[in-house]
Amino acid sequence: MGVMTDSTLRFTYPSTFPLQLQHSSLSTFPSLSRKPPNPNLRLHSNPHRLQRTIPRVVSVQDAVGGALNLIQSSPPTWQSALFSNLLIFVLGSPILFSGLSLSGFGAAFLLGTLTWRAFGPSGFILVAAYFIIGTAATKVKMAQKEAQGIAETRKGRRGPGSVVGSSAAGCICAFLSIFGVGGEAFSRLWQLGFVASFCTKLSDTVSSEIGKAYGKTTYLVTTFKVVPRGTEGAVSAEGTFAGIAASSVLASFGCLLGKINTPEAVICVLASQIANLGESIIGAALQAKKGFQWLNNDVVNVINISMGSIIAILMQQALQNWSL
Repeated sequence: MGVMTDSTLRFTYPSTFPLQLQHSSLSTFPSLSRKPPNPNLRLHSNPHRLQRTIPRVVSVQDAVGGALNLIQSSPPTWQSALFSNLLIFVLGSPILFSGLSLSGFGAAFLLGTLTWRAFGPSGFILVAAYFIIGTAATKVKMAQKEAQGIAETRKGRRGPGSVVGSSAAGCICAFLSIFGVGGEAFSRLWQLGFVASFCTKLSDTVSSEIGKAYGKTTYLVTTFKVVPRGTEGAVSAEGTFAGIAASSVLASFGCLLGKINTPEAVICVLASQIANLGESIIGAALQAKKGFQWLNNDVVNVINISMGSIIAILMQQALQNWSL
């Protein structure tokens, strides 16, 4: 091919095709000496940097996508339950530590993981609602209750005994559901028992705390004798109505979450009140009495929520048999 006279650009063919430029003469062609104006093209000037950036972006996107898929696993798995609870407990630790001791935090994490595995995110949200309402009720007029010596220990922060005592029946229902005990016919009953247990405990907590804060007249349930606020087995009108309202709210929330239907919500409220009456009788007649020193608050809580769960299941079974 042709050769320019000043030798600034030489085409040779075929030995050095396609193009050779002499560095000493690039100034003759200013457009060839400038970098591309398009910033996107600058990435090609450093291919190693581009190679390092793309895998990093892709890996972050893959990690986020994988985490979301894990959380949304349906049905829930142990891996999704563990990961979801770890994320929630880390992000929500400031709020959780306001109502839980360190050991109680650990027990609550195990409860949350079990709940998520058995009943999914909606079951976890139900337990979270129980915790929030119960903690708020415990802190009502805390200074007044502390001055009277009837406040919960650790300013209402729950330890592992309290967490286990409040959730034992729910945990049993969760295990029965996970392992499919009784088959499909009983899966709904285990879910009902789970909801009823927390309705029962919330009703007991709220009625006790509101009664200690606002109860004008407190009666011993076994004799109807007027006794001081905070007496084991004592009830008040203010506390009783607050407890019914609390169990109704949680049962209604269970309906909204799809864990129970309206008739089952009514059953949960009724079962919670029957169980709380039984708990008050046990507290008045036996708790802290001679020979029953082992019957502390945590043990009574287990009995209370177990009664609520069992009564709800039996009531549902009786209604099903009656309808047949």
